[in-house]
Amino acid sequence: MENGEHHQSVDIDRLADTLRGKFRSLHRLPQKCCIYRVPQQIRGLNPKAHTPQLVSIGPFHHGDSEELRATEEIKIRYLEYFLQRTEVSIETFLADVKNKEEQLRDCYAETIRLENEDFITMVLEDAVFLIEFLLRYSFPNLVSTGDPDPIFTKSRLISNMWLDIWLLENQLPLFILDDLFNLAKTAVNHDSYNGVSLLSLTRRFYKDNYEFPLMEANLFETHFKQAQHFLDLLRLCFQPPQPRSCRAQNKLRTETQNIPTATQLHQAGVKFQLSSSANLFDITFNVEGILEIPLLRISESTEILFRNLQAFERLHCGTRYINDYVIIMNYLVNTARDVDLLVQNRVIENWLWNSEAVSNLFHNLVQETSLSAKNFQYTDLVEDLRAYCRYRWHRWKAMLRQDYFNSPWASISVIAAVILLLLTLIQAICSIIAL
Repeated sequence: MENGEHHQSVDIDRLADTLRGKFRSLHRLPQKCCIYRVPQQIRGLNPKAHTPQLVSIGPFHHGDSEELRATEEIKIRYLEYFLQRTEVSIETFLADVKNKEEQLRDCYAETIRLENEDFITMVLEDAVFLIEFLLRYSFPNLVSTGDPDPIFTKSRLISNMWLDIWLLENQLPLFILDDLFNLAKTAVNHDSYNGVSLLSLTRRFYKDNYEFPLMEANLFETHFKQAQHFLDLLRLCFQPPQPRSCRAQNKLRTETQNIPTATQLHQAGVKFQLSSSANLFDITFNVEGILEIPLLRISESTEILFRNLQAFERLHCGTRYINDYVIIMNYLVNTARDVDLLVQNRVIENWLWNSEAVSNLFHNLVQETSLSAKNFQYTDLVEDLRAYCRYRWHRWKAMLRQDYFNSPWASISVIAAVILLLLTLIQAICSIIAL
């Protein structure tokens, strides 16, 4: 067949109509998305850190596996318990979700293929599950009434469930949770919800979870209204109240990346001190050679929490707080010896018990980061630490203190040796004079 005949056999009009049909079938792109799938490049570093293990929340993992489908029955039970404590009908709750369906779909960074009825039902079940879960944690009497609770009768399930709730891909917009909870409160048949809000329930659970980083008590109140979902709420609470000031002439020399480790700083005479600040990122260094670091608790949940905060910051935010914190900590705890130093100075609480595991944790987390010479928030800190390490007098003082004055007996020995040397010198001088 000749080329001309081949081209003439193509029906251009039919192809054009097919393409126009594809245009018409396109779903509307979300305008204000805040919930994302984690890119495969990041997910591949630790898939479990981004995949729910016990409960799916929202559409991304809805019905994904047998483990997640097993929780669907618990959601229905929780919905029934929730409805029994309010005079609001299930039709009213469904109608409330339906009215916000477009706004809800817009929160996801990809088109949700669920049909309208399935989507509305899923949102109601998942939202009420989260509300009921928080209520049962704060009010144990709710657990003791009715059928045995399959979650709260097993303490380990509570913390595992809560980890699933912080995952980026496992989020519901906070506004729908708040709306449904407030709607239920308007018609409860008793006064047990007086003074209770979604904010207070969330704050109570986080405060009791000792595995997570500390934060100031009032930050939940400050950021709750602007937070788009639970993970975003944590991000807002962790970030400093204002950006760190940076000397304009100082730009981090990324070609060397010579950020000192905790051991190197210790050998140079730097002293580590637990910061009084409750802001995780508020690492400071003063002229007296003291590096103040806020308390960091390292547990099995730390990697999961940080990986999801990192992914959300990269996909959604214009800040680099988490990115830069992981970088600076990765250098500080380069080895198990570095970790031991910070544990001894009460800067790190290591619930993993293995110091090398803490070092490896940050080595793994840093793979998701990028070091910016212009926007690294710890540029001034690093430059001040480098300058301190370069000053030989600081290193000599540290060597004397660490090698010769590290215990009372060592100090006595050094002093005795000095006295003996002086006496020998005096004796020699006297002998010379006598001659």
